[in-house]
Amino acid sequence: MRINKYLSEMGVCSRREADRLIESGEVTVNGVTASLGDQVEPKDVVAVSGKRVGGVPEKIVLALNKPIGIECTTSETVKDNVIAFVNYPERLFTIGRLDKNSEGLLLLTNDGELANAIAKARNYHEKEYVVSVKQPITKAFLTAMASGVSILDLNTVTRPCEVTQTGKRTFKIVLTQGLNRQIRRMCAALGYDVVNLKRIRVLNIQIGTLETGKWRLLSPDEVRVLREMTGANGGEES
Repeated sequence: MRINKYLSEMGVCSRREADRLIESGEVTVNGVTASLGDQVEPKDVVAVSGKRVGGVPEKIVLALNKPIGIECTTSETVKDNVIAFVNYPERLFTIGRLDKNSEGLLLLTNDGELANAIAKARNYHEKEYVVSVKQPITKAFLTAMASGVSILDLNTVTRPCEVTQTGKRTFKIVLTQGLNRQIRRMCAALGYDVVNLKRIRVLNIQIGTLETGKWRLLSPDEVRVLREMTGANGGEES
C-alpha cells in the first residue's frame, strides 16, 4: 500500500495532507525518512513526527452543523478551528470545506478512502445549499446560475446545475463540483451579493433537524449508502 494511503487509512490525515507530511520529512518507515510513492507492508513500522502509527482504527463518519465563524482546518494553531470545536476523542479531518462565513452540513471522518471518494470532482457528487441574496431574484439570474457562470479569476465556467427559487431573495442550488467559494463567486459574477449560505445535503446525508453547532455520528445504513454512492468499498489501490 502506498504510504499516503496507509496514513489516510490509519486516520492520521487525508492523502493530500500525508503527501505534505512526507515532503516535509516528518514521516519515517522503519526509521528511514519516507519518500512520496513509498510502499508500506504490514510488518513495517511507520511513524509521524516520531510517533508510531499502527493498529486498525474504527472508521468514524460524523455530520456537523457548522456555525458561521468556524474554520475548516485541521491545524489546531488556527483560532476557531473545526477540530477543536467538535472535540471528538479520535483524530478526524473534514471531507471538503465550508467557508468561514458559511454554515451547515460538514462531514468529518478518519476514513481517508471515503473522504477521497467523496471529494473527487469528476464523480459529480451532489451538494445542496440554501442561499439568500441582497437583491431580488430574477428569471435571468436563475437561468444564468443554472446554465453555468463564467468565473474570470478562476478562468473557468461552472457546471450546469439545478437552481430553484424559494422566495423573493432566496434559492436552493445543487452543485456537483466544489470550486473555492463557488456560489459566492457565481452570484458576484451576476451582480448579486450573498447574505447567507447554508449547506443542507451532501449526497444522501441531510442536515435535517440537527441544530447549529451540534454533531451526530452517521448510522451504519447512512455510511453503507454513502460508500455505495461513492464507490468507496474498501478496495485496494496502488
